[in-house]
Amino acid sequence: MDKEKIVVVDFGGQYNQLIARRIRQCHVYSEVWPYTVALEKLADPSVKGIIFTGGPNSVYDEKSPHIDPKIFSLGKPILGICYGAQLIAYELGGEVTHAETSEYGKTIITRIGDSKILGRFSSPSEVFMSHTDRVSKLPEGFKATAKTEHCPIAAFEAPDKLIYATQFHPEVRHTLEGQKALEDFTYNICGCKPTWKSESFITEQVEEIRKQVGDKKVLLGLSGGVDSAVTAALISKAIGKNLYCVFVDHGLLRKNEAKEVEDVFGPNGKFDLNFIPVDASKLFFSKLQGVSDPEQKRKIIGATFLEVFEEETNKLDDVEFLAQGTIYPDRIESGLGISAKIKSHHNVGGLPKNMKFKGLVEPLKNLFKDEVREVGKLLGLPDSIVYRQPFPGPGLGVRIIGEVTPEKVRIVQEADYIYREEIKKAGLDKNISQYFAALSNMRSVGVMGDSRTYDYAVVLRAVQTDDFMTAKPYLIPNDVMINIVDRIVNEVKGVNRVLYDFTSKPPSTIELE
Repeated sequence: MDKEKIVVVDFGGQYNQLIARRIRQCHVYSEVWPYTVALEKLADPSVKGIIFTGGPNSVYDEKSPHIDPKIFSLGKPILGICYGAQLIAYELGGEVTHAETSEYGKTIITRIGDSKILGRFSSPSEVFMSHTDRVSKLPEGFKATAKTEHCPIAAFEAPDKLIYATQFHPEVRHTLEGQKALEDFTYNICGCKPTWKSESFITEQVEEIRKQVGDKKVLLGLSGGVDSAVTAALISKAIGKNLYCVFVDHGLLRKNEAKEVEDVFGPNGKFDLNFIPVDASKLFFSKLQGVSDPEQKRKIIGATFLEVFEEETNKLDDVEFLAQGTIYPDRIESGLGISAKIKSHHNVGGLPKNMKFKGLVEPLKNLFKDEVREVGKLLGLPDSIVYRQPFPGPGLGVRIIGEVTPEKVRIVQEADYIYREEIKKAGLDKNISQYFAALSNMRSVGVMGDSRTYDYAVVLRAVQTDDFMTAKPYLIPNDVMINIVDRIVNEVKGVNRVLYDFTSKPPSTIELE
């Protein structure tokens, strides 16, 4: 992509994606590159500015990540954040030492004199800090522009060198005026124009897809999630009936989900494509019989899906391209950056074995989730698809603890449907990042009417998060929760107890398995 961009150089910080997202909120394109990136790439004229991320290391540690000092001679504006700020000071002759008092979380900064990057900040202003080291001496030619009670150099800059730095994190929402700093860096210092918009993205991608595949056929495994749905809508806009969407119903979907997908993409839907539904639920249930280990379940579901998908592919003639709903965080988490690899994504890693395609079509590979949703709205997808709750590839197979059976799937489908229905009624559906019902493997004694029961316990989960790397439990109002619990126990046969998972990530994960 040769359009103007801001490059986020990753030194292992947990907010690397968030920085890029905040720049894109300025309608300027941004990518995350590892600190090992070749200097020649950063020298490209399309790179209008460079941001150094935070990181878990100390700059004076021999094993900590560093960068070629020649980067400072490229003439590109540079913004250092946290570790990135310390790295700038260290590499240019300043000093970085262990802070006498570490600062974590909410901190108040006071501006010192004029600043090109903090010029619109109030003084004092609330920011988010997370550091045990600090810059104790500035390099020659730099001036401090902010301080805190325990950190005399909370921000510094050398405008004539086009170098700026903040010890605090402007990208997180806890820094109340952080976006102002990123906007001033992007617009005023880097000279970027706000041209990165969803409308232009759609036009460009339609042209790219047509250029890549010509009049050839494209195959897409349509899951019904927002990523694959937007991929389908975008490719169909480009090539119409040359797109073949295989929708495998493994019997582990949420209630009514298969019908909702068919209503949107099937023969009566608004999109010009070939929709191929496959009900393989009996096959999946047979292979999952007696299996309780979560990793084994994942492997069985993944392998069986591929088996069914290949079988359907073999029925099609002359399909030369495979489409995938890969998005930018998938690529970063799978090792595009240098931050800890969180997981291997099924969308990342190339073409499936034993399938012969000329190439991959991944039109969303440079988008974040919020951008994908925006594109989906512009393409005419309904809110039920665009704002669909995140759903794991193995489906309810990993929201059922222990063996997966049709009866357990029915229970969790009904409970989850009630949960989502009540959350939406309460107007909380747009406030909670992810919420769902799962089924524990615990059965307990209960009383219904005059009868003793021995039934399952449903587990409810609701979290708030910006990036899904960390998450906090969401506080559902008591009256809403009571109504949800009463409905589940009264309406879902086989359930006599409802539990609420109030654990953060970490130490837990968002999904139960």
